[in-house]
Amino acid sequence: MKVSDTRTDRYFNIALYTFGALLLFIVLYPIYFVVIASFSNAYDVSNGNVWLVPVRPTLKGYSLILADMKIWIGYRNTIVYTIVGTFISLAATLPAGYALSRKDLVGRNVLSLFFVFTLFFSGGLLPTFFTIRNVGLYNTFWVMVIPFCVSVYNLIITRTFFSSSIPEELLEAAQLDGCNNTRFFFQIALPLSKAVIAVIGLYYAVGNWNQYFNALIYLKNDQLVPLQLVLRDILLKNKAMAETSGVAAAELQMTIDSMKYAVIVVSTIPIMCAYPFIQKHFNQGVMIGAVKG
Repeated sequence: MKVSDTRTDRYFNIALYTFGALLLFIVLYPIYFVVIASFSNAYDVSNGNVWLVPVRPTLKGYSLILADMKIWIGYRNTIVYTIVGTFISLAATLPAGYALSRKDLVGRNVLSLFFVFTLFFSGGLLPTFFTIRNVGLYNTFWVMVIPFCVSVYNLIITRTFFSSSIPEELLEAAQLDGCNNTRFFFQIALPLSKAVIAVIGLYYAVGNWNQYFNALIYLKNDQLVPLQLVLRDILLKNKAMAETSGVAAAELQMTIDSMKYAVIVVSTIPIMCAYPFIQKHFNQGVMIGAVKG
């Protein structure tokens, strides 16, 4: 290897690491800023005095949020919706993805077309609302976990994984030993699909955790609302108070701004804590749905 080549590689690595560090800073700093701003004095946050460390640390934003008992109800509901909804979604998506990956499935292309069609066209909000109301799911626990449990995008990823990672020869060998389709799916296909289960499960869990629109449309019972709606209501109520508080409006508005950062932290910490446990599977399976040459 020539000396010039070694120097060129060194310069390239320096540029590459510099760019990577800059990109990492751009991605992580907003998250870091939200955390330190949630612990900083509202006046200093509003005046741009918070950069690297909390200024005049305070827990006022968190105390105002956590003092409302509704937030604990919202936490309970969101956790239950996330666990139950993710389980139901996986129970519906994995068998459907496996079935669509089988070349011997009668009407496979037609069924796939029906699924893909829903990516571009939907029935609309009003027909969906009337359907949910007519089947008795309106304002119930199950409206958050059943009607929208399958994502076609996740279904396509699952189908692609089964078709590219589970060899046909494996199924033929299992059939020679007397294994039927159901047994093959549960005892062979699923144990070999930990990567796609982790990835799809994470997608569904994050979606269920952040879900608020369906609750806004289909729930009216305060005991069923998820965390996202509870936090939204807290901010809206405090904002309305600020608009009618006269002289104290400016101070109350700064407090609300501080609460916004605390709301972000409170609503994202559980998902961020869960991610490291499935990171190894996520890194392996995030490109499962890609087209491979």
